[in-house]
Amino acid sequence: MLSFLRNNPSAKLLLLLALTASLLSFTKFDPCRSTNWADPGSYVHACYSDIPSLFSYRNLDVHQWAFSGGEKAVEYPVLTGVVMWATSWITPAGTSSTRNYFDINLILIALLFIGVVLIVWKLRPEFAYLLPISPAVVASLYINWDLWGIITMMLAIYYFDRERLTLSASLFAVSIATKFFPVFLFLPIIFILWRKNDIKTIVKFLATSAAVWLGINLPVILTTPQGWWHFYKLNLDRGSDWGSLWYAFSLLGINIGHLNYISILVLLALLTAVILLLLELTDVPALADVSFILLAGTLCVGKVYSPQYVLWLAPLAIIALREKRQLTAFWIWQAGEAIYHLAIWQHLALVQGAHFGLPSGGYALASLFRIAATLYFIVILVRKLLRDSASHAQERRSHLADLLFGSASSYP
Repeated sequence: MLSFLRNNPSAKLLLLLALTASLLSFTKFDPCRSTNWADPGSYVHACYSDIPSLFSYRNLDVHQWAFSGGEKAVEYPVLTGVVMWATSWITPAGTSSTRNYFDINLILIALLFIGVVLIVWKLRPEFAYLLPISPAVVASLYINWDLWGIITMMLAIYYFDRERLTLSASLFAVSIATKFFPVFLFLPIIFILWRKNDIKTIVKFLATSAAVWLGINLPVILTTPQGWWHFYKLNLDRGSDWGSLWYAFSLLGINIGHLNYISILVLLALLTAVILLLLELTDVPALADVSFILLAGTLCVGKVYSPQYVLWLAPLAIIALREKRQLTAFWIWQAGEAIYHLAIWQHLALVQGAHFGLPSGGYALASLFRIAATLYFIVILVRKLLRDSASHAQERRSHLADLLFGSASSYP
């Protein structure tokens, strides 16, 4: 590892940036850590974290298995629950156990973040510096355990684009068993392999992912089925929630009936649009090029948008960049995420009884601005993909014309 860093000055700089970002994020969360996450201060100072909150609320402080306890079961997929439970066992007990639990998870998350930065550098070295300097990313590092799923998703994309498909399929299964989002990336994966006329590989890829996912989940399904199902039931039954398009509409007085059906229809429309985009491309895209478009669009129409979701999107956004002219759109999107990050905590501060904060209307507008900034960035990326596709098609037509007609000049 030291040899690798010595021979790569850019990797060394990225490592320094990632460490700095981790420390800055710790500084942001420290006011809550110092006051044991007392409300409404944790919202006023924008330093709330699920990690200490769920430590006692889900009985992890007494080492209860993450998926037992009925309604006290954790609301996450299996591997996130395992991480939450396992780290409780290495947490020193006592009056500072909540802070100790947070600190242990913080160190692990910081290491995961450094790993993600280095993977982004391997995929898109010219833009990798953007990840540790993105304000919304730095602000969100220690809200939740998402980086456990993000690092395996990024590794899966890295190995997919390098055609190590069995390893990629296994890593996707691990990521999905940690947090469900990467399941949506199977759509472009199937398309890419189909465009390569490799139907057998599609079947093998899906079968490998399903087998690994089932191998991870089956022990929990068999032993604590109610706790395992808790995460899926919560997401199926929930109404419009914080940060979503639908929740913003409700705050503005626009109430959508039959939300579950409407959100599914909108999601299907989005997936259809992505399929049409992929069919329009004359070249087979890399998975890195289209992952952000799909996942960001999906989160725009979902029923909830938590502030830490930017951690999933930022690495995908960076590896989707193709030219410096797209950086303006990237920073507009980051501004939307940063504004939303401030807005949700100030709104929750008001809800929790603070003397000041952001009213419902302001929070709704901040949510809509974030969605608009995301859609703008998606449009910029899509336009670049379509332009490149049209340009490559024109070049191929020109080369074909030269071959068919230009070579005729050599003959009498």
